Amino acid sequence: MVSRRGSSGGPDPVALIEIDLYGDLMIAASSADEERLSADRIDEVLRVVPAGGKGED
Repeated sequence: MVSRRGSSGGPDPVALIEIDLYGDLMIAASSADEERLSADRIDEVLRVVPAGGKGED
């Protein structure tokens, strides 16, 4: 692991979140019936909230 200048040398929380989201996409893609995931399905997997929209409570 390469630590950034001035960091504690611990894990990068943003990178860990990105890895988790990538894993979620891989799982969704591997279990999909279609050849490719639709943009709507990708948004659903990544929990994207439309601009001006409200997320689930």
